[in-house]
Amino acid sequence: MSRIGKMPVAIPAGVDVKLDGNHITVKGPKGELAYDFNPEISVEVKGAEVVVTRPSDDKIHRSLHGLTRTLIANMVTGVTEGYSKTLEVNGVGYRAQKQGKDLVMNLGYSHQVVVPEIEGIKIEVPSANQIVISGTNKQLVGQFAAEVRAKRPPEPYKGKGIKYADEHIRRKEGKAAKGAKA
Repeated sequence: MSRIGKMPVAIPAGVDVKLDGNHITVKGPKGELAYDFNPEISVEVKGAEVVVTRPSDDKIHRSLHGLTRTLIANMVTGVTEGYSKTLEVNGVGYRAQKQGKDLVMNLGYSHQVVVPEIEGIKIEVPSANQIVISGTNKQLVGQFAAEVRAKRPPEPYKGKGIKYADEHIRRKEGKAAKGAKA
């Protein structure tokens, strides 16, 4: 039995869960999310809990069991609390700012890098070297943060670039001077 899949998902007050065949809709104070799960997995709303069960112990059913339960739990968390990722911009002259709905960054290129805000994502720039990406969909927030980070990933010699706030960059030593003895 899947240790994650067998745990019921608690539905907090103010959250509405609707099932329609293999389509689940979760509506809460921060928004609404929907998901089409595999028809072989059964999902039931029992009181203030969502229970996910599987038909057999086949490998595919075991993996879908935990996946479906986790995705539903992430949807419930997303519509109640939301998700956010914080990015840091490091480097001399590197900075970020918000212009309208766009994130405009100076990252050492000859041009500015402009990233438009997409639906379901909210971009905040509390300071010139910090970007906060938030939303209700965990996958969408993570994907968008990864795309922003990919505009100038951190490099190991000087640590310049865009990194996650909780990310540690392993630094490398530079090239040794010719003829110098240690």
